[in-house]
Formats: sequence, structure tokens, C-alpha cells
Amino acid sequence: MNMKPTLYVVHCIDTEGPLTETLEATFERIESVFGFRFQPTHETLCKLQRKEIDLGGQEVAVAKMIAPELLAYNSTWDSVYEMLKDAMSEQFRNRMIDDFGNGWAYSWHCIDHMYYQQNPRQKEVGYGKVFRFYRNILKEFNCHRDELNWHFHPVSLTKYSLHAATSYTNSYFILNEILCRRIMEDNWFPVVNRPGFHSERPDSHAFLEQWIPFDYANQVHEEEDNQPDCVGGRFGDWRRAPTTWRGYHPHHDDYQQRGSCRRIIFRCLNVGTRLRALNLSHVEQAFCEAQKYGKAILAFADHDYRDIRPDVNAVRSMLFNMRKKFPDVQIRFSGAEEAARELLEKVSEPAPQLSLELNRNLVFVRLKQGNIFGPQPFLVLKDQNDKLYHDNLDFQEPGCLWSYVLDEQTLPLEKVVSISVGCAGRYGKFSVVHLKLKDE
Repeated sequence: MNMKPTLYVVHCIDTEGPLTETLEATFERIESVFGFRFQPTHETLCKLQRKEIDLGGQEVAVAKMIAPELLAYNSTWDSVYEMLKDAMSEQFRNRMIDDFGNGWAYSWHCIDHMYYQQNPRQKEVGYGKVFRFYRNILKEFNCHRDELNWHFHPVSLTKYSLHAATSYTNSYFILNEILCRRIMEDNWFPVVNRPGFHSERPDSHAFLEQWIPFDYANQVHEEEDNQPDCVGGRFGDWRRAPTTWRGYHPHHDDYQQRGSCRRIIFRCLNVGTRLRALNLSHVEQAFCEAQKYGKAILAFADHDYRDIRPDVNAVRSMLFNMRKKFPDVQIRFSGAEEAARELLEKVSEPAPQLSLELNRNLVFVRLKQGNIFGPQPFLVLKDQNDKLYHDNLDFQEPGCLWSYVLDEQTLPLEKVVSISVGCAGRYGKFSVVHLKLKDE
């Protein structure tokens, strides 16, 4: 058995599909964040990028936000595909081989853009558009080591697609619909989370604690960011979180502190962006933890609407330099779920297995194998009008057997077309089962 220390390298990608930004919109962002108003011209943009305009000490911060590489968006699915065709190729992945003979691996955390009232960045709106694109791409390129994972953006009070938000409570309608459709239409249930806008709060903390075991969210960083729109913990408050690269169970009342909650929150800094960026000292910390404890996970995140290849190369360069200092530490390129299961030494833990039965108007959900994460499976009902419903189950034997009554107080049996349930396992993997009652 190989007992050498291992550092798992996990590349999480907030997978949101193509996005565009006009020159005018870039200058609107500059004014919104920093308060500087300029006539939008390419000449002025270049001067700002070169820090040639006096901004009273804000020159570096502005240039950082509008750096050329950050404005080089993949604005169409064709441009995303061209990037992926190379980034997912064996040649690109194998430019650096880990100590187990593997090339680079990606974790694609797919979002659904839903119910936008305005869409100035031309995001791909509609259920499953991003998820299904990437599911097909992984099949096309035979990417068996990559993972499809979960990403969700809460809806702002303004309902404007460009405005960030943190509240799941204000977003439950969309959140539940997406989960219902992932289960019933795509036969899939999330196991790994990447939080939208890097943000968690008490309501999202409670939601994730019910359903998703692994959470690559912690962005604690030693430097105070100089981006005015993100100070004071807005959009990603991890200032009090542990700096560990081995994850932690959060506290019930404070997701930033250690406690006895079920899920594990892993540290995951940014690459290729303007704030909370991964640097060589973080990589060294991760190697140190792997050396001291036997295992650690170095995780980092970026977006598919920019070219991810420079970010991969930047991290590979840091790993190459740091490996010389830690010759006894192996590196392993991994998916997010795979790395978490390896760290917890739960690789052999079987997937949960649910069964679904109907006895008259009583639905029974039984756990036949393994252990589920959270208190109950996620129930989905579909009626004759193709409307989806989610509801709580009744607990007959906690952790083993649940039930649900179909009647005039819930949904009458004669109106139900199909029933589905899904759940994540206690240590990863998932189960989804369906029961079709009548033709749709």
C-alpha cells in the first residue's frame, strides 16, 4: 500500500456558459464600483489598463478589475467549444502528469440561468442548457475523470441578472424547480457544491446541510481585497473561516467556524480573477498540510466564460516549483468528489440505493443500501400538467424508511403522473429512482 503523503489538486469551474460585455457596459462597471465616469472609448480603456490615468490611488485596483484577460470573454457556445476542444484534450491535460500517471482533471459546477427579466450579457437562459451541454461534451471527448457538479446563483431583490445576491430564502422557487428537474429529467443529484458569488449565509448553510455533503466554498484569504464592491464580507464572507486545506465541519450557527454539522466545507480560492487569488504561499501551505497529516486538497475555482487554459498553466507552474521543496509529497489531479472521498478514506463506501413503492395512496421510500446524507431524500411529484412539486416526507424509520400521503391535502393520486426521489450519499455518490404511474 502506498503510504506517501498525497496532495489532491482540484480545479473547480463555476460553469455558466457564454457571456458577453460591451465596451459601454465595462465603463458602467467602473463607475458602479469605483465612482469614476469616463467616455467609453478603447483608448481610455487601454490607458486605464496601463494605469496611465490619475485615479487618486485607485489605479491598480481599477486596472486589476478590467485587465485584458478578464475582458476576454467566451461570448458564444462556439468559442466555449473551441476552448474546451483544446483544454479537454489529452495533449493539454498531459502537459503535466501527476504521481499516479494521470493528467489534469476538471470539476464542472453547472448553473441554470432561469427567469431573467433582462439579459444584457446574453447568458444561456433555460433549464439544463449548461448542464446538458457539458454532459454531452464529456461524452464526446471521453472525459471519464471529469465531474459534473452543482452551482447555484441566488436571485437578487432587483431580479436583475447582473446583480449578485446571497439569499436562498428569496430563491426557493427556482432552487426547488432546478433540483426537481435534475432528479426527474436528468436522473442526477448533486454531491458537491460551489456557491454562487462565493457566498453562503444562514439560509444557504441550512439548505446545503440537508442535501449536499461536500462544499468547496471557503475563500479565507490573508490579504484585504482592494475591490470596493467586495469589502466588509459582501459576496463571499469567509474572513473568520479556518485556513486549512483539509476541510472542516461547520458550526450550526456559523458556517465559518468548526462545529458538528454533517457536510464538509473545503477551501477553494480563485484563479484568473481580481480577488482572493491563489498564490505560491497557499500552494506551500497545502503541501505542508499534506506532509504533516498525510492528505490535503488544494482547490481553486474560475469560470468557463473566460479561457481556463492560462489558469491551468499558472497552477501547474506553482505546483512544479513547489514539488521540488516537498519531494516526499505526491500530487494527484482529482475531481472534487473523488478528492473528498479520498481524503476521508471513504472510496469504498457504496452509493446509497433507494426504492420507491406505492400502496394505494401511500408512497414509501426505503433505503436499501448505504447511508444517505441529510435527514431525508428529495421528493418530486409531477402532475398531468407537467408541473413539478417538492414536499417533505413523513419519517417512519429515521434514516431508513419514509412515506408520503397523496390526497386532497397534498396532491390527489389520480392527478399524479410520476414520482421521483433523489439523495446524496453520506460520503458522496447519489441515488435517483422513479415511479411512473400513468402515461403523460
